[in-house]
Amino acid sequence: MQPSAPPFDERLTAPRSWWFIAFGIGIACALMLLPLGTLPLLAGLVGGTAAAAVLVSGYGSARIRVVAGALVAGDARIPLSALGEPEALDAEEARAWRTHKADARAFMLLRGYVETAVRVEVTDPDDPTPYVYLSTRDPRGLAAALSGAPKG
Repeated sequence: MQPSAPPFDERLTAPRSWWFIAFGIGIACALMLLPLGTLPLLAGLVGGTAAAAVLVSGYGSARIRVVAGALVAGDARIPLSALGEPEALDAEEARAWRTHKADARAFMLLRGYVETAVRVEVTDPDDPTPYVYLSTRDPRGLAAALSGAPKG
């Protein structure tokens, strides 16, 4: 018997342009070491590019899943029974909830390079978090997964 696939699974990867920037940082490190010779130049290129790539990869490793009666967003695991109805946000509404409508107590997994999002009210009376805001490239898919998943 195979385990069933989760109804929603998304990784918020960094845009391609960030990888070019990481390579540019490697070139800058190499140029700083150019006066010291060829080997330091190569070490600067490899080391600077690798360090920048680790940072880009780490920032782009955020993952959102709906699985086993829970919403797993980054390091947070929230039972679906503690969540209300999800609201898929278009780019304009998502920007509003990131800025002037935002509540400092909310849990936000946001990435500025992802324009759309989902906002879900937290219905647990013991939790001071008013809502969960999640950047996602598929807001309707995440909202459907949160609405249709069994509330374990």
